[in-house]
Amino acid sequence: MKPIGVACRFAEDGVVQVERVLRYGRWQRVSQGRQWLDENGRHVLIMLPGEVVQELLLQASSLRWWLVERDGGEGTAV
Repeated sequence: MKPIGVACRFAEDGVVQVERVLRYGRWQRVSQGRQWLDENGRHVLIMLPGEVVQELLLQASSLRWWLVERDGGEGTAV
């Protein structure tokens, strides 16, 4: 996993709306897919320009966002 900057909004019920991510030193708008909670934190699927799907993880203990790297190198684009 790699740390990543995320601009988002939190709803009263804890649901997150990711608006932008910090990529190559610039903020980039993203589309958001589903999200879920597990023992690691809140996971959010996003789509970067070029239809590249990535997974973000917000760890509750540190309130830090991480880019989850996937097998095949898809997660190393940020």
